[in-house]
Amino acid sequence: MSNLSDANDTQLMLKLVGSKDKTIDVEDAGTTMRFLTAFFSVTDQNKILTGTSRMKERPIGLLVDALRKLGVEINYLEKDGFPPHEIKKFSGQTTDSIHIRGDVSSQYISALMMIAPILPKGLKLVLEGKIGSRPYIEMTAALMNHFGVNVKLMPASVEIAHQTYKPAPFTVESDWSAASYWFAFTALAEKAEIILPKLLSDSLQGDSAIVKIMEGLGVKSEFKNGLLTLTKIPSKNELHWDFTHCPDLAQTVAVVCAAKNIKGYFIGLESLRIKETDRIQALQNELEKIGAGLIEQDSEHWTLVPTPSLPASASFLTYKDHRMAMAFAPLATLMDVEIERPEVVRKSYPNFWNDMKTLGFSVQSSFNVLK
Repeated sequence: MSNLSDANDTQLMLKLVGSKDKTIDVEDAGTTMRFLTAFFSVTDQNKILTGTSRMKERPIGLLVDALRKLGVEINYLEKDGFPPHEIKKFSGQTTDSIHIRGDVSSQYISALMMIAPILPKGLKLVLEGKIGSRPYIEMTAALMNHFGVNVKLMPASVEIAHQTYKPAPFTVESDWSAASYWFAFTALAEKAEIILPKLLSDSLQGDSAIVKIMEGLGVKSEFKNGLLTLTKIPSKNELHWDFTHCPDLAQTVAVVCAAKNIKGYFIGLESLRIKETDRIQALQNELEKIGAGLIEQDSEHWTLVPTPSLPASASFLTYKDHRMAMAFAPLATLMDVEIERPEVVRKSYPNFWNDMKTLGFSVQSSFNVLK
């Protein structure tokens, strides 16, 4: 496998998946928590899974309920429905069909999909209600297929027979979520040309939607010879977007709209409440510092009110959330910016601040990010 990320989440998964320890500390890695809960369950490993204080507030009940139906004994150690939890034993598969909500986290579905081939009876997942982040389900199916597993993916269900994974060489595509911040720098800069490597125009990653979103926010994308070149184009006055399948882009897009006087009409933000922080509340708090707002019209509709004028400087909290730090950093193209607790970027993009320096930004040791 090549081009594997150096992000803490990735390195933590590599370290923990083969760990012999009884207690598995996933820190703040939600993907690691969900995938390892499923993996340890059906490989009959007695493990306690725990994490940071915020991780203990992030629900895992839907996945645990599904695993219990499959025959896994799991006990909550503190609060029902939330980590930490102990996987006791797997007594053998008791059903080959599970109904699960599709509107909470695609990671629950991906976790169950990946363990399905090793179950003696295989598994059918019936996806109930609205399905969020569907591209990640499709990406999971494509990767499983690459490693020799046939996945029958339908609009409201997934069927996977008992099969065997087969080793195969694989090159990991660069992360579109990380790339989105350079779209933001391009959108906010007076002049820009940024070249990004190893991104595919036909990517299955949900966050590749940033190409289409940023067309309206002033960024032209050109794919050529394995490189993506970003340049400036005129932007529109409004953006209407459904983030159901790309919620991790919402913070970045909100900040760009706020700074460029582009009014935003957003739906599909519901899952932001259960991320590394309550990203809705965090955005509302920090956007207020530049005179912008994110207004909840009802449970499904949000309006981004841009700022009439940016202040000369501002200091932004990160709420222990890597995406808050990187979403607000591009404002340094227009004003002096300070990011508190900037080390949070290690979760997904450890070299982010160094990469900013390569664009000519002065990033001080205190992590004041300056024009």
